[in-house]
Formats: sequence, C-alpha cells, structure tokens
Amino acid sequence: MEEKKIDIQSIIGFILIGGILLWMLYNNTPEETPTEETTTTEQIQENTQESQISEDTRSSEPVRNDSTALADAQRRLGAFGYSETLSSAQGGTTTISNDLLELKISNKGGYIEEARLKNFKTYDSIPVHLIKEGNASMNMSFSTTDGRTLNTENLYFEPELTENNGSQILSMKLKVSENEYLEYRYAMRPGEYMLDFSIRSQGLTGVLNTAENPVLDWKLKGYRHAKSISYENRYTDLIYEYDGGDDDNLSSGDDEEENVSYIAYRQHFFSSILLTDTPFKSAKFEVENLVDDEEVDTVFTKTFASSIPLDLKAGELNYDMNWYYGPSDYKILNDYDRNLDEIIPLGWGIFGWINKYLFIPFFAFLAGFLPSYGLAIIAMTIVVRIVLSPVTYKSYLSQAKMKILRPEINEISEKYKDNAMKKQQETMKLYSKAGASPMSGCLPALMQIPVFYALFQFFPSAFQLRQKSFLWADDLSSYDTIAELPFTIPFYGDHVSLFPILASIAIFIYMMMTTGQNMQAQQQPGMPNMKFLMYLSPLIMLFFFNNYASGLSLYYFTSNLITIGIMLVIKYVIIDEDKIHAKIQENKKKPKKQNRFTRKFQEMMEQAEEQQKKQQKR
Repeated sequence: MEEKKIDIQSIIGFILIGGILLWMLYNNTPEETPTEETTTTEQIQENTQESQISEDTRSSEPVRNDSTALADAQRRLGAFGYSETLSSAQGGTTTISNDLLELKISNKGGYIEEARLKNFKTYDSIPVHLIKEGNASMNMSFSTTDGRTLNTENLYFEPELTENNGSQILSMKLKVSENEYLEYRYAMRPGEYMLDFSIRSQGLTGVLNTAENPVLDWKLKGYRHAKSISYENRYTDLIYEYDGGDDDNLSSGDDEEENVSYIAYRQHFFSSILLTDTPFKSAKFEVENLVDDEEVDTVFTKTFASSIPLDLKAGELNYDMNWYYGPSDYKILNDYDRNLDEIIPLGWGIFGWINKYLFIPFFAFLAGFLPSYGLAIIAMTIVVRIVLSPVTYKSYLSQAKMKILRPEINEISEKYKDNAMKKQQETMKLYSKAGASPMSGCLPALMQIPVFYALFQFFPSAFQLRQKSFLWADDLSSYDTIAELPFTIPFYGDHVSLFPILASIAIFIYMMMTTGQNMQAQQQPGMPNMKFLMYLSPLIMLFFFNNYASGLSLYYFTSNLITIGIMLVIKYVIIDEDKIHAKIQENKKKPKKQNRFTRKFQEMMEQAEEQQKKQQKR
C-alpha cells in the first residue's frame, strides 16, 4: 500500500533537498519506545480496583416502576422509553483501565467520555488525553417502526462490568425491555492500547425500521500535544483503508470511499483508530483545520468527522470492531498485523520501503545499545555516509575530470561562439576522446535522492525521539531553542534553533568547496547566478528547519560535516589530478570506439548542422 496524498510541507522539503542536489549536479558534484512491562498479578488487582462503576449506576432496578413514568418516557422515545426508567438514566460513568490506558465510558450515549494514556505527558507535562471535556463523540442515529428518529448520544445505556481471564469487559445496553436491547461491548486486555468493540442488537427486529440504515457518526477534535503547533498540525491527518488494502489520507476538506476497513485520526504522535472486521460499505470523511494563526497559542489542531451507514441483517445489527487509542509508534502498530503501519507517514513508494526495511530496524538496533538517541542519529548518519562514499567518490572524480577539461571546453566555446550546434558537437567529441562525461557525475548523485528523502520522512515520524533530549535540545522530535525572540519573524518563528544554524553553515562550507573554485568561470548565458544560489540555499535551509524536529537538523548537520571530511580525503589523499590529466591526454590520442548512443547522437547533430547550412544558403 502507499499513501496517495503527500503533505505539502513534505513536498517543499523534498524540493529544497532536490534543489541543493541539482545545484551540486550542475557543478558535477554529489552532493524509546516505551518498554512494555509484563502485567503482574498485583497490577491486575490494582487495575481491577480502578475499573469500577460509579455508585449511581450500580443498580439495574427501575427508578420509578409506576406506569405513569413509563408511559411518559414511551411517549417521547417509543419502545426505548424503557431505558429512561432505569437507574443509569441518572447519569454516571464506568472506568476500565490497564497499565497503559484508562477509559471512562458515559452511561449517556454509551461512548468514551475520557481516554488517558498513562505513560505519556504533553510538552508542558500534562497527561496526554485523546478524549476529555467533550472533544469527541460517537452517535448512532436510527429510525424506528413507529416513525421516530433517535440518537444514541441522547439515550441512556445500562452498564455491566465483568472480568474474564484478566480482560475487563463492559457491556453497555440501551434497553427496550430486560431482554431486548442495543449493546455496545468493550473488552480491554492487559498491556494493550487496542480494545475489542462490538455493536449488536437483540430482539429489535420489530423496533428498528429496516427501510433506513442506522448511521454511525464519529467525531473528534484533536488536542494539541506538542510544543510547535504548526509542526504537529503538519502531521495531523485522517487516514483510511479501503478495498482490502489501499489507503489514503485527508489533511483538510471532505472525501467519500467504499469498503472501508479502518479510519484513523492521527494527531502526529498519537492516534485514535476505529477498525472493523466487516468493511463498511461506505463512509464519508471531513477534516477541518482549527489553526487560523500558527503564531497564536491554541488548544486544538483539527476536527475529524466520519459518517458511516451500518447494514441491518434480518432486522438486527452485528458488527465486530476495535478501538485503538495510543501512540503512533510504527513498531506497536505494525505488530497488530492490520496494515496500521500505513498510518505512519514514512513516504510513498521506494521511500517508504527504505524506511520500513532499512532505517527503522537499523535505528532501533543502534538505539538499543547506545546511551542516547542523539548518538544513535549520529551513528546512523556516519554509516549512511560511509555506505554512500563510493557514490561521492565517483561524483568528485567526474568533477575533477571536468575541471581539467575546462580550459579546452572554454576554447571550443570561444571558437564556435556563433555556432551553437558546432560547439555542442565539438564538446561531445572532446568528452568522448577524454573518457569524461557530465552524466557520470549526475547519475551517482541522483542515486542519493531516495536516501535523503526517506530520512527526511523518517525523523519527523520516529516516535522514539519524542521528548528525548540531546545536548541543548530537550526534545529531538521538536525544535531546539537557544534563544526566545520578543517578536516573530515571518517564516522563521519566535525562537532561534542552533542545529539548523549549524546545518546551514555546514551546507555553505560544502558548497564553497564544490563551487567556489568555479566562481571565476564565465557565467553561462541564461543560467542562474551560482554565487547567489550558494548564499541563498543555506539561508532557505535555515528558515525552513527552524521549526522542524531538531533530530532532523542534527542529521543534516552531521551528514554535511561527514561529507566535507570525505571530500577532503578524496581530494587530498585519494585523487591525484596530475595523474588524471595524464590519463585524459593519453585517452585523447587513442582512437575511441563510440557506443551506439553516442554515434547516433553525433549523426543527428551532423544532420542538423547540414540542414542549418542549407537554410542559411537560401
């Protein structure tokens, strides 16, 4: 599977990286996961004590058993008026929890009123809540045979909490009678963020109107959890899987799809997911961005909404589903074997494959024995650069050859300055005789683009980096701060991050090494001013990464620093330009057998030249 929509910020980052690489090519250069503890008997007992029904919902006896109360309720709600006469109609919640997650389910509506992740804090040390204070709802609207349209969010369910082999099972029943009801059933196991969830009805064949399907509406307004609202919002999306394997994402606007098997509200590092064993025949989605001004402090990021028609079978409902409330951690989601790893924005196509099968396991290996995640980033960067060093060598070798041939290329340009076709022909002949080609430097450098972009996607999505410190950065998943500004600079922010500054300086030095020696060369007509670009690109990098994860800036700083070292070694230790020059001159004296492509290209050039001469004679 692959994501079919790409976040606009990722595209900008990709273009920026690609732009720097293309500049290099123009000059013929390359360029904690929380440990899940075993649940002990003591923990199970503690969780059982925590999981309790509120005092005002323990009794299932009717509050008023007189016919007047029942008649009044049935006049308003029809057959479901019976539920209004039970003690659960007085309100209350039921709590179920394990060592990772605590949920409070309300009698009114039967849905989760509060979802708290026990092991995580927000950027300002507040417990992470995915649901609290009415930011989420789940409502099922349905019609009855007596012409009523009812909404479960306004009706009262009767709770019943039991335990089975360490799992807590909560049955929430919206009753028509003691043995006829609509049931929401939650089952929570120890040590898991995933719950079993089912919607079933019993004895409602003559109550529910089969001509109209019930509609399940699930909404959530995402709380802000990270320091940078703009950065968190960039990776906050609605993702859904459909047709048994395809997936798509929605950052804003609305969409509709058929055969949907799961819906995920991803809030960067945390997700709320609804999965179904029987795919929904159709579903409508809507996402609204709540951040009007990223410079203004805000509580919420985006609003998610899904509308799902449910099928009645023989007049009854029967859906087996799951809820997931937990971290957007690749390892945890991938272990469920439900294609939930696609929720993590690792990149599409080859970029995602590189991350899944190379960088994620390799980074986990390094983080397993190194004392900090910052050192793991540096170690992985060193290995990546060493592996790519042969590519760097080929690109630099091509640059050296082109540098040696430059005087002769300039001579050809001057000689045939009035005949562009002839100049191109002679230049190609020179390349062929000398055994040099501009493409020999471009192709190796292009091979690095998938690696660069894969890592550009990897670091912002690495849950392990969340709230992990390194040197002056207190959170590698967010920007580092060495100074707060009393004002906001457009596109830059209200703070100064050091890692982007270091990365920009390293890029500038690298470009000076690769292009500085050519600055005095004649500027090609129609080509951009390379000296201007040399100063502009690091500046763009500085502004772009000031609000990005410091782990990503640390990688680019380390990568460019290592590349500078490798190029110095290649230039002063490995490559001997005098020997290269002698070899080129020797190659020029030998008859060079042209390959089919070169021969065909030269023939085309000659034909074009002949045609040009004929036109000039007319």
